[in-house]
Amino acid sequence: MPLRTHHIATVLALVFAGFALFSLGGCGSINDRLSAGVGDAIPQWAGGLPPDVPPRRGTPEYEQYMKDRERKRLEPAANNANAAASAATAPAAQPLDPVH
Repeated sequence: MPLRTHHIATVLALVFAGFALFSLGGCGSINDRLSAGVGDAIPQWAGGLPPDVPPRRGTPEYEQYMKDRERKRLEPAANNANAAASAATAPAAQPLDPVH
């Protein structure tokens, strides 16, 4: 009789292990699909994305962002606001003392 209970316990342990693996596998696939959308909903103070993150690839906002970025890259430096701001705040070049 003890042999039979030993087999039943082994079978039950294997069944429970199978259910555990099945449920963990399901959670992994759900998280993989939902992580992109859920990540956008988390506030920055809780570890979410910062406000200056570019849009996700494949969206119309991303296409517009890339066009604007390319347009700014092709602008001359005098018209580019970032180049003008950095040139205005940069100190004048001073000659370096010789090192002996």
